[in-house]
Amino acid sequence: MNRELIIRSGSTAVDFALLKDGKLIELHKEEYDNSFQVGDIFLAKIRKPVKGLNAAFVNVGYEKDAFLHYHDLGPQLSTLLKYVKKARTGKMKDFSLKNFPFDKDIDKNGAITDVIKANQSLLVQIVKEPISTKGPRISSELSIAGRYLVMVPFSDRVSVSQKISSREEKDRLKRLVTSIKPKGFGVIIRTVAEGKKVAELDKDLQNLLNKWSAMCGTLHKAEHPSKVLVEMNRASSILRDVFNDSFTGIHVDDEELYENIKEYLQEIAPGKESIVKQYNNQTPIFEKFGIERQIKTSFGRTASMSKGAYLIIEHTEALHVIDVNSGNRSNKAKNQEDTALEVNLLAATEIARQLRLRDMGGIIVVDFIDMTKGEHRRKLFDHLREEMKDDRAKHKILPPSKFGLIQITRQRVRPELKIKTSEVNPNGVGGEIEAPIVLVDKINHDLERIFNGPNKDKKLTLNIHPFIAAYLTKGFPSIRSKWYLEYKKWIKIQPRDAYTYLEYRFKDKEGKTIR
Repeated sequence: MNRELIIRSGSTAVDFALLKDGKLIELHKEEYDNSFQVGDIFLAKIRKPVKGLNAAFVNVGYEKDAFLHYHDLGPQLSTLLKYVKKARTGKMKDFSLKNFPFDKDIDKNGAITDVIKANQSLLVQIVKEPISTKGPRISSELSIAGRYLVMVPFSDRVSVSQKISSREEKDRLKRLVTSIKPKGFGVIIRTVAEGKKVAELDKDLQNLLNKWSAMCGTLHKAEHPSKVLVEMNRASSILRDVFNDSFTGIHVDDEELYENIKEYLQEIAPGKESIVKQYNNQTPIFEKFGIERQIKTSFGRTASMSKGAYLIIEHTEALHVIDVNSGNRSNKAKNQEDTALEVNLLAATEIARQLRLRDMGGIIVVDFIDMTKGEHRRKLFDHLREEMKDDRAKHKILPPSKFGLIQITRQRVRPELKIKTSEVNPNGVGGEIEAPIVLVDKINHDLERIFNGPNKDKKLTLNIHPFIAAYLTKGFPSIRSKWYLEYKKWIKIQPRDAYTYLEYRFKDKEGKTIR
């Protein structure tokens, strides 16, 4: 398995594409003017506690106040408030917590009006970026993420990632971290810490402590509201969270970003910085690595899969609905139940990819093809869980119902990635049509269905608009030549002036329409 990170720098944003064996699995965008990223810490002021919501609205500098629920205050809120007040005086020199007295935990079922008041200064962290008409979601239970560890001030707990399956390894890591953990700080041990030695863990922990001290040192001069700790840029954040030995290349088209990433990689994975390459070709970087084509064909309402199957992805106000379709395909060696299982397994793999790619969150309902056998439903459920194992967003998957429905909840911390795949209608009729590149993908999809179906031995003629006909036949190798190499059939292409730009028909030698 090869992983590559492709980074495209623009005038207003940086785009990050994560490829797995050449296939796009994650796409991120970092806007230069995005001041509210997940992980940023702000010195903020309480605007108004609301008893009915058991929450408070907090001014963090966004056009709409941030939302802070009582359950996001953290048990040691009283200690945090006292610490911030003392640090704001400018007289505090030691920012460690070893000699700082802790107050009693707040009541976990208490009322927000009993613990905070309007105009109080408070350190808060962005846990959910502004989405739609809502302001950021924040928490005062702070955490600072490193490569192997996450440090939690005003805590004493050591916990280990659930994705580390070995009980012996969990116990080893917990024992090591407990021995080096400073007083007053809790630690969450990340999945990538598996197999690491105490020296690497200690170095990571010291870096986090230095970040904490540097942040606290700025509090006495900070205005309300102001950002006092910036989550690292998206490139470093992605590398911190997903980088492993399977990475074979990181390609960047910006010199400054190239140097920054190389420097960061020297820190987290010495010896691997050679995989970072600066891209200087005339062809745009996303075109060169085939990402632009994958974006166009992956973000529409329909997502194609192999063997003629496809997904239909619908978005409603309340949830996302995904319908699995087998397409017009037959499988002569198998019965209907086995065919349904095969298509469902393919769909589960694509759904896991689509959720990460679009960063879909909330409730997702998937309508798989009905299967009567319980063992097949279990196999599908286990396969979907395995495919979603690498998904960094918190998620939960319920077993399939007798109707073939699987319900998924997936945490949403950023706005869902929506990319427009339609273009202005060139026929002058008005409105919009799908991009031509999506049309070619649909033609490929139909060909796959035809050559897997009852018409596979017939001679085919493709009737299509002259512009698209030229696109399919020009160049070497042309798209039509590739079809011949794949299907061992020569497809006649017949331009039709009467057809609209994206209209096409497959016909047999008698002129009857197949699709």
